[in-house]
This record gives sequence, structure tokens and C-alpha cells, in this order.
Amino acid sequence: MALKTVKALHPAGRDDIGDLVTRRPVPAPGLEQVDPFLFLNHHGPQTYGPNNAGLPFGPHPHRGFETVTFILDGELAHRDSAGHESIIKAGGVQWMTAGSGLIHAEVSPDDFMKTGGPLELLQLWVNLPARLKMNPPRYVGLQVDQIPVVTADSGAAAIHLISGTWGGHTGPISSLTGVFMTTIDLKAGGRAGFGSLAGRNVFLYVISGEVKVNGIAATAWHLAELDLEGDTVEMEAAENSQVLFGHAEPIGEPVFAHGPFVMNTREEIVEAIRDYNAGRFANVSAV
Repeated sequence: MALKTVKALHPAGRDDIGDLVTRRPVPAPGLEQVDPFLFLNHHGPQTYGPNNAGLPFGPHPHRGFETVTFILDGELAHRDSAGHESIIKAGGVQWMTAGSGLIHAEVSPDDFMKTGGPLELLQLWVNLPARLKMNPPRYVGLQVDQIPVVTADSGAAAIHLISGTWGGHTGPISSLTGVFMTTIDLKAGGRAGFGSLAGRNVFLYVISGEVKVNGIAATAWHLAELDLEGDTVEMEAAENSQVLFGHAEPIGEPVFAHGPFVMNTREEIVEAIRDYNAGRFANVSAV
């Protein structure tokens, strides 16, 4: 058993979107991606007042990858051109495969805009290999009670299991590429450990609190970059903390990204833009 080495800690740089507090640890200087994890936006935490304008993510297209949105607080309304529609509340997750092309909107429900309230979201982009980039779009929305919680360390660690298997339990999302994904709540002093990770890239972002990752202290709004060779990650919380933790095999293919499209070549980006402009992204009129 060899601990993965913490190569670096990357702070989430502040990059607000209008009045939406936003921090981003990747991509960032010195860290383009954690293959296949491409991008993370951390919105909030903040509180919206009554009669607010809500989230600014109106209809926009995607192709070639997946978006995973974690609703840590508040609620989020989703609608897309493949006909999926939902309102996910605090503790829920939505996993969308853009695949061959999708237009979606992620906005605040009418009730939230009227009354306001707390809001905190994470959005993670997960790349797809070339062989899956043109798969049909799909969407899964999960409320908090649909996500199994596996406890460890006598209840001091709670693993919200979204995809993959751990401790004899399996998450409700069947990832196209074998991505393991959780959020983890740790009480002060709580510990959680994960093994069999050799050859897999780990995505570990401290949402709140402070956590030792294989002995290295990582505070809120930091992403821990770990090596590929080690096979174990151990966490211990210095205070009550929350962590986004996932892992996956690297894809190892060229990444050519332009705005909301992630493909392998420039020519494929040009084709994506052409198809979008021609109205070929599922049922465009549905959004």
C-alpha cells in the first residue's frame, strides 16, 4: 500500500459571474486539467434576497463531455433540448451527458427568485473519450434521498456515494467511463480512506473546513493534486469539513476546447459550431 503523493495544492481563484460568487481551482495556472476532470466552478456560498434575478445560466449548448452539478444549498431548475426537466434541491446532484449535442438551462426556480435564500453549487466538467463524444445525450437528476450515504469511522465520516462502489454499496449513477464520485462530510477528527487507486487520477477539492490529505493540510477552496502512481488516499479533518472526491482512469487524448464544446481537434470544434448554428442539437425548441 503506497500513499499517493500530494504534488501541489491549487487555490480556487475568484472569478465572479455578475453577482454570483464564483471560485475556480481548475483550469488554473499550473493545472490545465486532472484528466478526465476538466473544470470546476464553485458558486457561493451566498444568500440571495427576495425578488432576485436568480442564476445567470440561460440556454447554452454543449458537446463532447459531461457536466455534474452538486446542489449543496438552495435549489436548481434544469431544462434541456432532449426534453429533460427537473428542480433539484439541496443535497441533490444532476449528471448530464452532453454527448453529440445538447442545449440546456440551469436557472433558479420561480419560488427562489421570489423569496431568496442560501445558495451553493459546484459544477464539474468530465471529459469523454473520442469513442463516446457523439453518444446520445442523457440526464439523471437525483434528490438527496436518492443518494446513498455510507458512514465510516464510527459515523464521523459520511460518504455520499453518487457513482461507483465503496464499502459494498454502489451509487445510483452508472458512469460511461467508470468515474467514481462522492461528496464527503467529515466531523472534526473524522477519517476516510480509499484504496486501489493506482493508475487513476484523483479529484479532491476541499469545499469547506480543513482536511489533511495523506498528511498534507488542505484548507477550504483548495484542490489537492496527487500523483498517478500511488494507490491510497487518506483524509483526516481538522474541523468539520466537506470534500468533493472522485477518481477515474485518465483518457490520455488531445483536448481541444472552445467555449461550451470539448472535442479532440479544431475541425471537430468547427463542426460542433456549424451543427449548433444549424439547429441540430437535439430538439432545440424544447428549451
